[in-house]
Amino acid sequence: MTTDTTTQPQTNSLSLERDLNHAPEKVWRALTDPTLLAEWLLPTVGFELAPQAAFMLKTQPYPGWDGTVNCRFIEIEPMRKLSLTWTVPFLDTVVTFTLTPTASGTRLSIVQSGFRPDQTKELGGARYGWNLMTGKLVELLAKLD
Repeated sequence: MTTDTTTQPQTNSLSLERDLNHAPEKVWRALTDPTLLAEWLLPTVGFELAPQAAFMLKTQPYPGWDGTVNCRFIEIEPMRKLSLTWTVPFLDTVVTFTLTPTASGTRLSIVQSGFRPDQTKELGGARYGWNLMTGKLVELLAKLD
């Protein structure tokens, strides 16, 4: 007799891809330069691009949240992959940026994983936020030398 032990995933992920008409080096710079991060994502506090380095992203406070995102680098592969924890009081996720060279530039993949099944509102908010932020990233990349 076979026993089916299949389980449903305990967490959900958000996955977005964006084709950018810029070299991976330029996209990497926008992901890892604190001044540039403040222009398209959020201002940083204590940012150091180093394995296991902790830092914060800061935005305006909202009721029930002081506007701080606590982060720690998990994986850094220059020009290819950047993975970090993304923690706020109501959410504990991992964000991974993957850069893949293309004929016209770079395909940027953003995956935010670790949403609990009861966090559909947070997942929707993250989808909205990343779409907004990647639009700002496109604008920023167009201005960079």
